Order: sequence, then C-alpha cells, then structure tokens
Amino acid sequence: MEYVKLGNTGLDVSRLCLGCMSFGEVERWNHPWILDEENSRPIIKKALDLGINFFDTANIYSTGASEEIVGRALKDYANRDEIVIATKVFFRMQDGPNGAGLSRKAIMSEIDNSLKRLGTDYVDLYQIHRWDYNTPIEETMEALHDVVKAGKARYIGASAMYAWQFQKALHVAEQNGWTRFAAMQNHLNLMYREEEREMMPLCKEEKIGVIPYSPLASGRLVRDWTVVTRRSETDQAQKMKYDATAEQDRLIADRVAVIAEKRGVPRVQVALAWLLQKAPVTAPIIGVTSIAQLEETIGSLEVTLTADEIKYLEELYVPHRVVGAL
Repeated sequence: MEYVKLGNTGLDVSRLCLGCMSFGEVERWNHPWILDEENSRPIIKKALDLGINFFDTANIYSTGASEEIVGRALKDYANRDEIVIATKVFFRMQDGPNGAGLSRKAIMSEIDNSLKRLGTDYVDLYQIHRWDYNTPIEETMEALHDVVKAGKARYIGASAMYAWQFQKALHVAEQNGWTRFAAMQNHLNLMYREEEREMMPLCKEEKIGVIPYSPLASGRLVRDWTVVTRRSETDQAQKMKYDATAEQDRLIADRVAVIAEKRGVPRVQVALAWLLQKAPVTAPIIGVTSIAQLEETIGSLEVTLTADEIKYLEELYVPHRVVGAL
C-alpha cells in the first residue's frame, strides 16, 4: 500500500479509501444491496490487512448503522492511532426542527452522535455532506472550527458543491482565522468529469486533498453494459446520475474494457488508475460488497497508464449535466 499526505496537511492516508456506505442495515436505509454487520466486518478486516488506513462513512448511511458497524470493527481490528476515520454531516437524522443541515446546533449535536456511534473520542476528518443554503457559511465554518478546537475532529472537509461555494468557505475561514477545509470529496470518474472545469483546478491551487466518490460510476465503468445487478436495479441515485448520458457513456466503458483486455487486468484497475493519475487526487473512495472486489481494486496501484491510453479513455467525453452539487 502507498501512503500520501492529505492535501496540505501532515496526515498520512492510504492511496485508496474504503467507502462504508455499503455497510449498515437495510431496514434503516432503503437500499437492498447493503451488507449487514456480519458480512461487513470481514471486508473491513481485509482492508486493514491490505494496508488501507482510511475509512469514510457518514451519519446518514443507514441512519447511523454504518458508523456503528465501522466503529466496532475498527476498535476490534485496528490501532486507533494508525487509522483515519472520516464521517459527514448534513442530511436529516431526526424529524422536526434542527434535525438536519449545518447550523451550529445541528453540527454540535451530530458530531457527538457520530462519536458515540463510532465509539471514539474524535474523528480524523469531519466533512459537510452538502452545502446548506439555509445557514450562513460563517456560522457553519465557526462551528466546525470549534469542533476542531474541542478535539472532536482533527481536520475538516467538504463534499459535492460548486467551486464558488467552496472558495467562499475557504475565504471565510481564512478571513476569520478559522480552520480551513483540508479535503474535497467530489463526484469524479471517467464518465463524469465536470469537476475538472473549476473544482479540480481550485483544489490544486489551494492544496486541497481530493478524495473522489463514485470512482467507478456505480460499477457502470467496469462491467458489461447489459449486465444487471441488484444495485443497478434499485439504486435511484445511480439512475439519476448516469441514465441521461448512457449512450455516450457506454462508449467510454467500452474503451476501459479494451485497455483492460490489452493489459490483461480487470477493468476496475484501469478506471482507478486513471483517477490515481489525475492531479490533485489523493485517494479515490472505493465501495465494495465482497473481499474479491476489494482485492481486485488494490491492483490498480500497480497500473500506470500511458499518455496515449489516457487520451484514448478521455477523448469521447461529452459535457454532462451537473449532478452531486445540488
């Protein structure tokens, strides 16, 4: 496993981050493809054995069950000082007023709830899951700063927003002497590259670590186009993100298959290798539902694409409707 610094920090993270949205309880989050604790723990253990020290979850994943499962597994299998736990806040966790968003009240409440579920005194990276249009960014950034100063988070990050919003948050923090965002978790893969227009150059300029989610376009990049999976049939977010451009995207998936066949490697390794060579990406967030999938992704660290291969993969891309930031 390779380890790199997260953006402009001294924090060492594995070159791949294990996304933990797949771990939880189906009855607490209506996603039939989710793995329960019994089936999640071996994957978490194997990730640690393979050298992954970076784990990303969120309070909303199975309404807290993901944090509970990840927290218990890491407590049993890992040294807390060596691992990096990231979680997120924004989406509704309870009915009624103040049950969602990025107000000071919501942030202060949800960080404590997350820490309790994770069974730890602090998280390494606390991220805002979306932009809150109903709360002044000054209130949000000061609250996050206070979370860090209270020792409940080591660093803060953001996810899925427009570049102007991210720049505004960075400016507000700098202007007031508050903690700046160290990482951006954004939507980026060979089928969706709109982040390359503004967000990626901004992160490079500001030395922000980029940890892309959905690096395989929910699997569409790395399987035969006609293959149907349980997730592809039931994941409405996947359909919203990719169905509108399926005709053009299929051509890109075909090219991933061509290069994979020529190299004699799984398609997943080609798709991830492209991301790993895309500056300033720090660590793609991989989501898996089996140990075999996990072992296959690790091989991407050994694949270096040539300039011609990268051009071949990229040249058919067409502009997409912005999704993820809204």
